[in-house]
Amino acid sequence: MSLALMLEQLLNGVQFGLMLFLMSAGLTLVFGVMGLINLAHGSLYMIGAFLCAAVAGATGNFWLGLMAGIAAAAAAGALIEVTILRRLYARDHLDQVLATFALILILSEGVRIIFGPFPLYLNVPDMLRGSVDLGITQYSRYRLALIGFGIAVAVGLWLLISRTRLGIQIRAGESDREMIAALGVNIRWLYTVVFALGAALAGMAGALVGAIQSVQVGMGEPVLILAFVVIVIGGIGSIKGAMVGALLVGVIDTMGRFLLPRAFATFMEPSQAMGVGAALASMLIYVLMALVLILRPKGLFPAHG
Repeated sequence: MSLALMLEQLLNGVQFGLMLFLMSAGLTLVFGVMGLINLAHGSLYMIGAFLCAAVAGATGNFWLGLMAGIAAAAAAGALIEVTILRRLYARDHLDQVLATFALILILSEGVRIIFGPFPLYLNVPDMLRGSVDLGITQYSRYRLALIGFGIAVAVGLWLLISRTRLGIQIRAGESDREMIAALGVNIRWLYTVVFALGAALAGMAGALVGAIQSVQVGMGEPVLILAFVVIVIGGIGSIKGAMVGALLVGVIDTMGRFLLPRAFATFMEPSQAMGVGAALASMLIYVLMALVLILRPKGLFPAHG
């Protein structure tokens, strides 16, 4: 096993983790501020990917597609919040789960009707094709750009939450919704903005990942499960926790799938080692989540910790 291959897989894990952060940050904001369990968050990820692929395919411009995907996901999120979710805030979590699960089915069928049942494919922009020489290995220019983009968005989100008036209102909403409403903050407007922001982040993640995998109906549900794991590990409502949790999940999942089959291959048949290693690797992030819940039930960086 070469050092170059190890570095490549580590970078893949970081890139995967940063895309998970974009998905998880919106989810943890929505739950932290609004107390809403939104199972339809993965559908917003899917909407961003489909709009990006469709617009990029029609215009030949990836960046125009990216903006369209983000805008479409944000608009869909705001519309869903105003028309449906606003009626669920006072209801218990079971009602929220059932309603947002129904949204998954509705949005999936809607996307299937509009875009058809077949996957779409999104081309990497010309300026980001090829690889970059990192000294000991060549690495995909696009994946490296995703790492940089994810870090830039994380810094921008931190500045928004910590340094702006909207960020102050969001943090206050996490602590005491009733108090900020009594102080004159339009809580309905705040909820819509937070939900649209979370939807935009999910749509951005879907659009960016769409260039390295096929864009298809249902693509958001597997990522949604990982996003929930991330926010449980990091702490619900915590942007810092979402970042740390996403990087842990991304690196552990990627390196586990890379290293475990090779480790088992030292004393097992290669085909058997591949199956056993892949099965155990898929369990690693859930083992990590269980350990965090045992040691720190509120997550590594709880919002109110």
